[in-house]
Amino acid sequence: MKKVKKKRALTKSAKGRTAKRTAARTAKTMRSGSGTEPMRVTAILAKLDETYPAASCELHHDNAFQLLISTILSAQCTDTRANQVTPGLFQKYPTPAAFAHANPADVEQEIRPTGFFRNKTKSILGASKALLETFGGQVPRTMDEILTLPGVARKTANVVLGTAYGIASGVVVDTHVQRLAQRLDLTRNEDPKKIEQDLIKVIPQGRWILFSHQIIWHGRRVCAARKPKCVECNMEALCYSKNKTI
Repeated sequence: MKKVKKKRALTKSAKGRTAKRTAARTAKTMRSGSGTEPMRVTAILAKLDETYPAASCELHHDNAFQLLISTILSAQCTDTRANQVTPGLFQKYPTPAAFAHANPADVEQEIRPTGFFRNKTKSILGASKALLETFGGQVPRTMDEILTLPGVARKTANVVLGTAYGIASGVVVDTHVQRLAQRLDLTRNEDPKKIEQDLIKVIPQGRWILFSHQIIWHGRRVCAARKPKCVECNMEALCYSKNKTI
């Protein structure tokens, strides 16, 4: 009788451990998104290739330094607005040295149309000085180094490393990538850093750079925040979004 009770107790214990493991796996799946099956991700990438085979960064630039400054300016601003400011800005301040020795008030006036111009000026001048003092005036090619520049977080770093140098260090997560990754159920996180980690797990590294550009293009042209053009979207059948439009 004792052996039977002991066996039953062990069985219940084993079942309890199995249930906990199952719950943990389920919770993990819910956090990372349930739409990340390899076949589905492959289908999404194929649809993006159909529509945007040559998607690229829409910030105008001639080199890595200009792209760095343009990306800083584009924060809380459109690429179109940043592109309106940068031609005159780069003509007046063509190098890190020119920015490093610039009058902050003058730079503020130049970039005022991009918004948050005081903070952006501090970032631009600080990054330019750091480039001169630490990196010989060159934009570094590693994530760890570029993140030491004032005003540079992972989004900016990924843009510069990916677009200027072709280095797939991560996935750019701007407002478009965040919105579309959630609508496509590639992530269920809200924090950009966690979203990037979710995307890194399911998108092949060789696609990180192009995928970012494609998703951004799709967000600007079709999958808008307020009124997505679902009837024009070739991924509509793959999309799990609850706020589709007809």
